[in-house]
Amino acid sequence: MTDAEDLKPQSDEARSAFRVPAGNSMTQVQLIPVVQPGDGESSTTSEFAVPEGLAVPRTGTESETTSEFTLPEGLEVPQPPAAEPEGSAFSPPSTYSARQAPPAFTPPGGIPVVSLAKDVPWQDRMRTMLRMPVAERPAPEPVQRAEEGGPAVPRVLDLTLRIGELLLAGGEGAEDVEAAMFAVCRSYGLDRCEPNVTFTLLSISYQPSLVDDPVTASRTVRRRGTDYTRLAAVFQLVDDLSDPETHVSLEESYRRLAEIRRNRHPYSGWVLTAAAGLLAGTASVLVGGDLIVFVAAALGAMLGDRLAWLCAGRGLPEFYQFTVAAMPPAAIGVALNVTHVDVKASAVITGGLFALLPGRALVASVQDGLTGFYITAAARLLEVMYFFVGIVTGVLLVLYFGVKLGAQLNPDAALGASERPVLQIVASMLLSLTFAVLLQQERSTVLWVTLNGGVAWSVYAAMHNVGGISPVASTAVAAGLVGLFGQLLSRYQFASALPFTTAAIGPLLPGSATYFGLLAIAQNNIDKGLLSLAKAVSLAMAIAIGVNLGSEIFRLFLRVPGGASAAGRRAAKRTRGF
Repeated sequence: MTDAEDLKPQSDEARSAFRVPAGNSMTQVQLIPVVQPGDGESSTTSEFAVPEGLAVPRTGTESETTSEFTLPEGLEVPQPPAAEPEGSAFSPPSTYSARQAPPAFTPPGGIPVVSLAKDVPWQDRMRTMLRMPVAERPAPEPVQRAEEGGPAVPRVLDLTLRIGELLLAGGEGAEDVEAAMFAVCRSYGLDRCEPNVTFTLLSISYQPSLVDDPVTASRTVRRRGTDYTRLAAVFQLVDDLSDPETHVSLEESYRRLAEIRRNRHPYSGWVLTAAAGLLAGTASVLVGGDLIVFVAAALGAMLGDRLAWLCAGRGLPEFYQFTVAAMPPAAIGVALNVTHVDVKASAVITGGLFALLPGRALVASVQDGLTGFYITAAARLLEVMYFFVGIVTGVLLVLYFGVKLGAQLNPDAALGASERPVLQIVASMLLSLTFAVLLQQERSTVLWVTLNGGVAWSVYAAMHNVGGISPVASTAVAAGLVGLFGQLLSRYQFASALPFTTAAIGPLLPGSATYFGLLAIAQNNIDKGLLSLAKAVSLAMAIAIGVNLGSEIFRLFLRVPGGASAAGRRAAKRTRGF
C-alpha cells in the first residue's frame, strides 16, 4: 500500500467532530471510551453516546432503538399514584366522619327553640321559618307522603315553582309567595330550602346537607292575570299539603294544580264589562252624582272597558290599554258640559277613573317594600307609575280638547255632599261588590268584602266629613281597619287576605284628587295641578300603608308559634332591629 493510499480515509470509517487534532497531546485531552457493539464490526460513534458507566443494558439480542431522552439506570422517577375520581367541591374529605364531627358553633345567647304550633295557619308558621337562619330552623315533622326511596327532589322543586308562579301572577305579596313555596317543600321533607322571589323570576335552592351538592331551579313569570278564585284554590292546595293529617301525593298535587290552571274564570268578559260600568256609576254617586251622572259614568266605563279589551286582543301593551280606557268617561263628561246639560261632569269623569286606578298593584308594591323585598316593590311601583301615566295621558288629551272647545270645567268644584250618608254607604258597598267581581273573586267572599268596604267608607266619612280630620289621616285609619278585618277573615278561612282587602279599599281610592289635578294641568294651572296630584299620591300611599299596618297589628296580637312569645319574636325578626 502506498503512502497516498494511507492518507485516504477508509469507506467504513466515520470521522468524529471531536477527533483530537494532530499535534495535541493525549495527556491533555482524556477521551471516554465508547462501548462497541461487537468485535470486528464497524460502528458509528455519536456525539450523544452514553458515557461508560451510564450505559443502558440491552434486553435481548434484537436490535433496539435508544432515545436520547431515556433516563439513565438508577434515576427512574417513581410513578405517581392513581388520580382520585373527579368529584364535587362539596364532597367530604376522606378523613371526615359525620358521626365524629365536632359540635357546631353555638352563639353566646343560645339558639331560640321554636316549635311550630299546629293550630296556627301555615302562612304564619312558614313566615316565621323564613325569617330564621337556616341553622336555627327546627327539624321538619315526620313526612307522611314520601314515596319509596325518598321524595323526587327535582319534581318537588318544579311543583313548588309552579305554585309560586300562580301566586305571584295573581298579585300575591313576595313574602307570602315565599312562605307558600317553603310550605310546599317542607311538606315533602325538603327542609333546607331557600326560595327567592322577584317581580318576574322565582328560584329555589335545596341542599340536602352541608356536604352535598345544592339543587337549584328557577321559573320566569311572563303573564299576569287577576283571578282571586284561582288564587284561593292554590291557597287551599298549599293548606292541604301543610296539613299533617291530609295525605296528598306528588301526583295528586300535580293533578290538582293542572285543574286549577284549566279552570275558566267564574265571570265572563261581558259580566266584567257590566261590573266596570256599575263600579263607575256607584263611584260617581259616591262623590255627589245623581241618576244621569250614574248612567253617563257607567256608559263611559263600559265603552272604555270594551276598547281596552280590543287593544288587548291586538297585543298592545297595558299602558295603551289604560290610555284608551280613560278616554270615553272623560269624553262623555266633556260632552255633557259642552251641551250645557245640568249635571256634574266632574263626577262623571271621577267615576270613570275609579274603575282604572291600580289599587291592587299599589297595595302589593307597598307591602313588598315594608316587608323588605325592595326589588319587587320597586318594580311594582314602576308598574303602577306606568299605569297612572297612561290614565293621565288619556284624560289629559280629552280635557285639553274639551277646554279648547269651550267646556266650563271648574277645578275648585266640591264633590261628595255629606248630607247623604245612607246613600253613600250603600254606594260604597255596591262599589266594593263590583270591584270584587272585576277581581274574579269567589262568590263566598263577595258578601264579606262588601261589608268590609261599607265599614271602610263609614269610618272615613265619620272622620273626614263629620270630624273634620284631614283626608290622608282618615284614609289611613279606614284602610287600617280594612287590613285588620281582611287578615281576620283570611285566618278564619285559611285563605289569602287579598280577596278580603283589595276590593274593600275601592271606595277610598283617590279618584277625585286625580281628576282635579289633571284638570288644573289642562287649564295651564300647573302649581295647583301638581298639588292635587301630590294629594292623590299621598292618599294612595295612606291606603297601602294602612292596609299593611292593619295586617301587622293583627299578627302582633296573634298567637306566636313557639309558645314563649319573646323567643318566637326574636326568631321571627326580619332584620337585626334596634
